[in-house]
Amino acid sequence: MNNANLIMLGLLSISSAFSSALVYAGGNDDPLLTKVIIDQFEKGVDPSDPSQFSAQAWLGHDLNKLWLKTEGEYANSEEQDLEIQALYSRAIAPYWDLQLGVKTDIKPSPSRNWAVIGVQGLAPYFFEVDTALFIGDQGRTALRLSAEYELLITQKLVLSPEIEMNLFGKDDAELGIGSGVSDISAGLRLRYEIIREFAPYIGVDWRQKLGKTADYAREEGEDTQETQFVIGFRAWF
Repeated sequence: MNNANLIMLGLLSISSAFSSALVYAGGNDDPLLTKVIIDQFEKGVDPSDPSQFSAQAWLGHDLNKLWLKTEGEYANSEEQDLEIQALYSRAIAPYWDLQLGVKTDIKPSPSRNWAVIGVQGLAPYFFEVDTALFIGDQGRTALRLSAEYELLITQKLVLSPEIEMNLFGKDDAELGIGSGVSDISAGLRLRYEIIREFAPYIGVDWRQKLGKTADYAREEGEDTQETQFVIGFRAWF
């Protein structure tokens, strides 16, 4: 599977589910609404850097929604990542949703399936937070913590720092994942909103593997830390 096919598979898993959805505002105080957000669609500036995407979409009413989330990365035929989540989301407080559902890690192989319990919303000082607990088979558990902030430099120029951390409850030697804090990543992206719905950006992305995960990487001759400059776009509709 080549670069474009991997990325489009993830994006189509969202857009195909919502492409036929219509918004009926009529006299309904709680209309059926839908939104698709491509948070990141980017490529490292170095030819050897991977391509990455992250997208999500929802369909529903004020309190109850169906969410789909997907993200992936493609470096070459041997280095691919792709995950898809299908979630039921329920508003539990202003700006906060409780989310329940399933996640499938399609790549790398072997694939893994998880039950998901998560919380997503807007924390004080306008930090966008997305936290999820994953429960898999054979006693596997994982926790993902991510946060993002948007700093408005001008009406069209936005600086967006973000951070993400992954933790695992047990080793998964087949996938090179160790228990404890597995990895941490941070990014800084500067985008220009040509229109509100579309914004190209440049940025820098840093990742560090930790603990037993870093040990697995060293055994395979892989780097445990990487920094790359990226160019991409963000869009929503």
